Order: sequence, then C-alpha cells, then structure tokens
Amino acid sequence: MAKKFKIKKGDRVVVTTGRDKGKTGEVLRVDRKDDRVLVQGVNIVQRHQRPTQFSPGGIDRKEAPVHISNVAHADPNDGSPTRVGWKMDGERKLRYAKRSGEMIDS
Repeated sequence: MAKKFKIKKGDRVVVTTGRDKGKTGEVLRVDRKDDRVLVQGVNIVQRHQRPTQFSPGGIDRKEAPVHISNVAHADPNDGSPTRVGWKMDGERKLRYAKRSGEMIDS
C-alpha cells in the first residue's frame, strides 16, 4: 500500500534542518517510495556534464530531493513552519494549518 503524506505537489514548504534551513520553496515532486520531496530552489547540487553532440557540457546546477521529515508546510498567513490538520467540509476532507487555522486546500 502506498504511503500517505500531508505534503503534496504544489505546496509551499519550509526546510527545517540541514544546510538550507529556513529556505522556502514549492514542492515539484513527491517520491513516496523513498520518502523524499523535490523543492524548488532548495538543496542545489552541481553535476559536471561531458560535452556531447547535442549539448555543450559544463557544470549543471539542479535541485536534489530532500527527505520529507526535513520540510514542513509554510503557514499561509506568515510563512512560518506549521503542522497540518484535517477538517471535513461536507463530503470533502480538507487540510488546514494548525498554527493559524487557515485552509491549505482551497
């Protein structure tokens, strides 16, 4: 059975630990198998690329995945890290920020 995370693609998250602590970004991809998320502008790594017939090569900078335990949702009000709760809205189950009570899902 697939793991269920409270973080989804497109969410704004804050990095809580590591060299990028405090940085905020948008989740580009969630990898449920390895418990990792790819966050825009966070955990930038350099890859040295050999020139080929189609690309000039050089140093390529891109994001690397971060473990999901090292990120937290950004509060919609002030952008600080917050935990996530669930509320029922009729038939729909929606996420909300426990810090401010704001809805994360619209």
